[in-house]
Amino acid sequence: MEETNLKPVLAAADVQRLLHAGLPRAAGLQVTELAPGRATIRMPVDATMVRPGGTLSGPMMFAAADSAMYAVILGHLGAELLAVTTDTNIHFLRRPEMRDIEARARILKLGRRLVICTVDVHTVDDPEPVAVVTGSYSLPPRPV
Repeated sequence: MEETNLKPVLAAADVQRLLHAGLPRAAGLQVTELAPGRATIRMPVDATMVRPGGTLSGPMMFAAADSAMYAVILGHLGAELLAVTTDTNIHFLRRPEMRDIEARARILKLGRRLVICTVDVHTVDDPEPVAVVTGSYSLPPRPV
């Protein structure tokens, strides 16, 4: 069940700036969409991300998915920089092409202390996902 009553409180460019400021390795990430309950990031792929066998490494797909979850949370809660990943489950579905990837995150449940998300990871311009991810983020205590 997706949280459909959510509205972003930040613009995609603001979320991108927060990602780049807080995660130096995220410098190449682009927040390409921020919509109610959703965010999409694009990760440029290069030769440093390849694993033996000539495919994109799993840790890179995980990084894209985790960054997309963080982006959707920031976009909907504001600069909640202390939100942290509590768990993640990733299913690799097929070998990705060595092209840029998109991670499309959705908030499934936004609670007071925990946010549950799902992410589809795609190579750009391919409708079929290469991985699907579920994860949760813990939120610091917020005023009532």
